[in-house]
Amino acid sequence: MMQYFEWELPSGILWKQAAEKAGELAGDGITAVWLPPAYKGSGGADDVGYAVYDLYDLGEFGQKGSVATKYGTKEEYLRAVDALHAAGLQVYADIVLDHKMGADGLEEVLACEFARENRYEQIDGEETISAWTKFDFPGRNGVYSNFRWNSGHFAAIDRDEKTGRSAIFQFRGKKWQDEVDKEFGNFEYLMGASIDLSNEEVVRELTEWGKWYLHEVPLDGFRIDAVKHMRFTFYSHWLAELRKEAERELFAVGEYWNGDVAKLSNYIDITGGTLSLFDVPLHFRFRDAANAGGAFDMRTIFDRTLVRENPLLAVPFVDNHDTQPGQSLESWVQDWFKPLAYALILLRGDGYPCVFYGDYYGIPTHSIMPKRQWLRPMIKARELLSYGKQHDYFDDPHLVGWTREGDEAQPGSGLAVVMSNEVGGSKTMYVGERLAGRAFYDVLGNRSGIVMAGADGNAVFSAGDGSVSVWAPVLR
Repeated sequence: MMQYFEWELPSGILWKQAAEKAGELAGDGITAVWLPPAYKGSGGADDVGYAVYDLYDLGEFGQKGSVATKYGTKEEYLRAVDALHAAGLQVYADIVLDHKMGADGLEEVLACEFARENRYEQIDGEETISAWTKFDFPGRNGVYSNFRWNSGHFAAIDRDEKTGRSAIFQFRGKKWQDEVDKEFGNFEYLMGASIDLSNEEVVRELTEWGKWYLHEVPLDGFRIDAVKHMRFTFYSHWLAELRKEAERELFAVGEYWNGDVAKLSNYIDITGGTLSLFDVPLHFRFRDAANAGGAFDMRTIFDRTLVRENPLLAVPFVDNHDTQPGQSLESWVQDWFKPLAYALILLRGDGYPCVFYGDYYGIPTHSIMPKRQWLRPMIKARELLSYGKQHDYFDDPHLVGWTREGDEAQPGSGLAVVMSNEVGGSKTMYVGERLAGRAFYDVLGNRSGIVMAGADGNAVFSAGDGSVSVWAPVLR
């Protein structure tokens, strides 16, 4: 799949661009796109989409200073989805149900302050604060839903408007959910007005909204934001209801931002494998490997990662909108290591890899150049060549590789990958009897010449210094 946006895109272009580029994406070997949040954020036409205001406004109503969202109008959104489907791609919607921002009115609420570093530590006794918790959506005026949000639908907020004080305020009668990440003791509160999932009225509304969304937009699945901050079993039930409503399988991948694979595995266990997770631990392995250079042992690159522990539910990625330069979770993988990282997620048998828009097309605001010139042949190699039995050669701290034998159902398939994070070199690797006697070339063009596989199915493949080569069989 491709994450089809980056944080600093200009406003008003993305839905039109997605419609125009749908055929090109399919031709490049992309099979699904994850589109950014499509509903109105508190920043209107400049909101990336994570400061959620109105879930029912997909760029249709005059709210927060504009009709369109950052990415365009509802009409343009639907046109983009249709174009992507017509090109044969699946479409995944980004949903953010953890919090709301940009309320229409204030309410007086009894609340207690809790420590940011230990959410179980109460700082002061109960006090009356003024909180932005009234969401009436006057610009929509009841179209699609008459539900109005108030302080009873939220558990906490981070500002008392009366005093201008910023702190974590938990509302009277509320308790932190047990089924959340344990960072800071309890990491239920993330930002804005935190939605209270112990309120059954809220759960019903979010479920009804999900069903409405599926009827409005022919989606194939979801990317789900901030799952570690929400009651873990909420999405087990929510997705079950939506899959029943849709009468089809809906793919779902959650963002559980933690580098500890045990935390991700625990979430998968509690949710019964209801949704996949992004392989955040692998992203940090890539970042560390890039920063360490030749000091990193490439034999360990998959240690303590989700793609190793649970490959069927792992969505490996290299970078995303949160890790790009200037963002709150910035942990950008250096450019020299990017081709190695993408080969590791795209050309192996495990995981459902995600390619980042900011890598593919670049990030002009940070002078990051497009990488499509080498990403495209790598993705095409996945589409056309990366089949059959896999043989791993992770037997050297700096020079590692693997082969795929290919299969009869995919004519011309099979490949060999070699990479080095230090001085380049060669490895003898087995490509199988099917490819014995065949010639291979580097589809990335990093190595010149032809490599011949022997009658025994072995060949000597090479990679340059700090580089990767993807060796494909020459078509007969």
